[in-house]
Amino acid sequence: MSIAAASAPAYLHTPSQPPQAHRNPKAWETAKDFESQFLSTMTQSMFDGVKANSLFGGGQGEDMFRSMLVGQYSKEMTNAGGIGIADRIYSEILKLQEHGQ
Repeated sequence: MSIAAASAPAYLHTPSQPPQAHRNPKAWETAKDFESQFLSTMTQSMFDGVKANSLFGGGQGEDMFRSMLVGQYSKEMTNAGGIGIADRIYSEILKLQEHGQ
């Protein structure tokens, strides 16, 4: 264990998850979709304050393509490891399945 890992607060450690090969693929995909949607919502708010260049930009087309771009950004962030929400959601999905809910 590295010194940084040993000194990090407990709340920063993600629960140990099984390797991707041993995960339930449907539950994992649902968890990743949730994280991606969350990141998309956060990222979209970042672009709300950005004004379009009136000479070459703006309009409904730019708004539509910007939302598509934000969606793609969020999927890429999630596929690159995300921020840990997918791991937590996956754990909760498995707990609910165990309890038959």
